Formats: sequence, C-alpha cells, structure tokens
Amino acid sequence: MDVDECIKEWEDLIVDYKRLESVNKQYLTKLEEVGELQGACMKELQHQRYRMSIITGTLKRLEKKRVPKDERVSNLEKEIMKRKAMLHEIEATLPKQNSLYLKIILGNVNVSILNKNDKFKYKDEYEKFKLILSAIAFVLAVANLYIDFRPLQLILIFLLVWYYCTLTIRESILKVNGSRIKGWWRLHHFISTVVAGVLLIWPQNEPWNEFRHTFMWFIAYISVVQYMQFRYQSGVLYRLKALGARHNMDITIEGFHSWMWRGLSYLLPFLFGGYVFQLYIAYTLYHLSYHPEATWQIPYLAALFLVLHCCNMYTILKTLHRKTKGGLKLSYKLRAIAYRLSNEFAILDQKWRQNKPENKTE
Repeated sequence: MDVDECIKEWEDLIVDYKRLESVNKQYLTKLEEVGELQGACMKELQHQRYRMSIITGTLKRLEKKRVPKDERVSNLEKEIMKRKAMLHEIEATLPKQNSLYLKIILGNVNVSILNKNDKFKYKDEYEKFKLILSAIAFVLAVANLYIDFRPLQLILIFLLVWYYCTLTIRESILKVNGSRIKGWWRLHHFISTVVAGVLLIWPQNEPWNEFRHTFMWFIAYISVVQYMQFRYQSGVLYRLKALGARHNMDITIEGFHSWMWRGLSYLLPFLFGGYVFQLYIAYTLYHLSYHPEATWQIPYLAALFLVLHCCNMYTILKTLHRKTKGGLKLSYKLRAIAYRLSNEFAILDQKWRQNKPENKTE
C-alpha cells in the first residue's frame, strides 16, 4: 500500500466509524428504555401482589367467619394460584437484588442474567464444574491412599475448601437467576466449607495419621456417588423439563429430591451408604478426641460430621415418607403439564395459521 491507498482506506474507515457512532447511540437509547421498562415491570409486579394479598386476606377472613364457599370462590382461588405462578415467571425475567451473602462477597454488583441462553450456559458450566472437580478429588484421594506425602494431602484439602466456597457463591448466583435450590442442600455446602477449613489447619500428628486413610476413602466414595447422581439426575431433569414439569434452571444436587423418584432404587443404597459413612467418621473422630495428642479440631469435626449425617438422613427419610404417602399429587402434576402443553400447541398452531400462505385457486 502506498500513501494514496492509506488515505483512501482511512476515509472509508471514517464512514465506518460514523456508522459505529450511530449504532452506539441507538444501543444507549435502547439500554435506557430497557431500564425504564424494567422499573415499570417491577412496579406493576408489586402492585399485582399487593392487590392479590388484599383479595387473599379477604377470602381468609370470610373462611374464618364460616361463610359458605360457593363455586365463585373456588374458581377465584384457582385463578389466584395461576396468577402467582405467572408472576413468578415474569419475575424471573427481571433483575433481582443480591442476597446478603453475595453482598458480603461481591458487594452490590448486579449478577442477574436476563438472557435465557446465558442462564442455561451458566447453569451448564456449574454442572461441569462440579463434575470435573469431583473427578480431580477422586484422583487425589486415591493417590493419597498410596502416597504418604503431606503437601499432596494439603492440596486435596485446599481443593475442597476452594470447591465448596466456589459452590456457595455459584449457587447464590443461580438462586438470584431463578434456580430453586433451597433449604438443606445450600446449607450443606456452607457446613462442608467449614469442615474443609478445619481439616486444612489440623496439624500432622498421630491422630491425623490414624484418620487419614478413612478420610481419603470417604472422599473417593463420595466422588463416585456424585458422578452417579450427576448421570442419573441430569437424565431425569432433561425428561421433566421437556414435559414442562421442572424449571429450566433446576440443577443436580448432592442428595435426594422429590423429582428423582422414578428409577432411583439402584442409587438409594449408595446415598444411604454415604450418610452411614459420615456417621462412622463422626464416631471415629469422637474416639480420636481422647487421644493424648488430640487437638481441638477433632471434636469440632466429629460434631460437624454428625450434623451432616443427621440432616442428610432426616431430609431423605422425610422426602421418602412424603412421596410414599402421596404428598405429591400426580394427577395435578399431569394436569398442569397438559395445560401448559395445550397452551404451547395452541400458540404454535396460531403462528402456523398466520404464516400459512393462502391457497390460490385457478
């Protein structure tokens, strides 16, 4: 290129830059409009819930006064339930305030993901992260069974600290973006973070040498069970999401949930085995606490493993009891799925009719 060609290229680039400026101004205008629309949606959402709370409170007061319940009241209650579900879906498309935990960790950074595809990508990355870290933990645990090398042990324990800390942050972000993980399964990771942290500062002494092999076997076993759960739960979630019975942001968890019932008979013994293993570790640590070289970490770890065992057993037994007693009404679930699918088919049929070319008669 000579000087004349460079000048010509620069003049063409000036035209391209003017087009870039125009597109950028349009982008900023649309961005301001999106912010205003988000605020308007939130205001209308609060208004809907406020008016619904007044109606619901009135119906409850009428019920306390033992006013006869006619068909109109029943239909109104059904419509209120439907409206709550619809408002929940609308709320999932709007930015949310960070939880207290995220505010402490990240500050007031907005972690809401508004694009559905980006939400699914983040959820899939979370699942892959758990799977990859479980595989790495299994390899390190097996290596520590055959190699007595303190730095290698610390690498595994530090990996567990980082893994559970990261899980708590990622799950809090998923919660903000519509994932329905809740209750014990989130608390489980917070307690596991504390357990890993206490293990990291446990000095290498005789009680640790006696406990080391038991702990490495536990990590290897849990890693295998987590892989089995991932394979099973991801398949179940895929089928339920296809039927419209589960939310698209639902994730696999380290335990048993109501939607995992079908075909779970082969997995339940391994889950119970892991929970019994936790009880055995708590028992082992309790006895090690009487060792002459025992440090304060041992009784604390025994108590934490006992808490994990009791809460895991309570959660799984409660879910099994509720499932066997018919706590989940299958007929209502099927009706909800059928209602949702019928609406989707109606919308698709309407679009097809609108786009269908008119038949021309000769």
